[in-house]
Amino acid sequence: MSAYLVRRLLLIIPTFLGISLISFMVVQLAPGSPIYFKLMAHQGNLLASSDSQQIIEDTKRLYGLDKPLWAQYLNWLGRLVRLDFGNSFKDFRPVRDKILEALPVTLQLNIISILLIYLISVPIGVFSATHHRSRLDAFITFVLFVLYSLPSFWVGMLLILFLGGGNYLAWFPVYGISSLGASSWPWHQWLLDRIWHLVLPVFCLTYGGLAGLSRYARAGMIETIRQDYIRTARAYGFPERVVIFKYALRNSLIPILTLLGMLLPALIGGSVIIEQIFSIPGMGRLAFEAILSRDYPLIMGILSISALLTLLGLLISDILYAITDPRIRFD
Repeated sequence: MSAYLVRRLLLIIPTFLGISLISFMVVQLAPGSPIYFKLMAHQGNLLASSDSQQIIEDTKRLYGLDKPLWAQYLNWLGRLVRLDFGNSFKDFRPVRDKILEALPVTLQLNIISILLIYLISVPIGVFSATHHRSRLDAFITFVLFVLYSLPSFWVGMLLILFLGGGNYLAWFPVYGISSLGASSWPWHQWLLDRIWHLVLPVFCLTYGGLAGLSRYARAGMIETIRQDYIRTARAYGFPERVVIFKYALRNSLIPILTLLGMLLPALIGGSVIIEQIFSIPGMGRLAFEAILSRDYPLIMGILSISALLTLLGLLISDILYAITDPRIRFD
């Protein structure tokens, strides 16, 4: 297992380089230019002057955009080795500082969502599988398919309208992750305030993954309980709870653990919309603003962090394989 982990950690390096190269080329091919947005935002009248071309060329040299793409990528890669993502084109702040401010917020949202998804979806899937083709199973299936089909941005706007003080109830805050001055409150009061702010965005991030993952859990459990060793365990007279939770559940968790590596980047991508709707200062909102302003260093920094989190999620999935089923040997 240790040799496998070393190989996987070493494999992350070329994989990350490939992801960063593709991301860099896609960002450069996107329409629009940060130079144009910068000049329009601060001195748009200069674009119409006779010296506009000279101004554009000077600005390109200032940002290093006058160099060939391969040189720009190598310069960015050299800074990345030193954990230096450069400075933002928009406000000249270090990209690393902006990411360190936003990343904890997004991780907070996504870790809570992933925990809720697994803690709720696995029991639902097990219950549906053990009550296969019953009326309750049909009802659960219908409800989960409805939840899976609802777009998160639409649900988020409905929650704001009905529960966030729109035209009906004002039960939950719909802006930010903390109240004004909450940092000076006692820790328990601050924690309750933070939880109260996270209820609606976490719900929007959770219900879709919960609905999908519970279907995978149900299908895996149904397939597992039809195996011969499950019938043998029942024939030995073991209680049904022991058969389900000791013998069947662990083997049915393998496909669900596989989805962990894909669930994390999916939640990070989905948080772009949710953070924008609820005005949460996380990575999603930061990425949205960076794309609108064509802030290349900030976009590449965010994509790099997202890629590393995705690779880390895949590695955690493989480790959990061996923990769940000791028969799995990667070596």
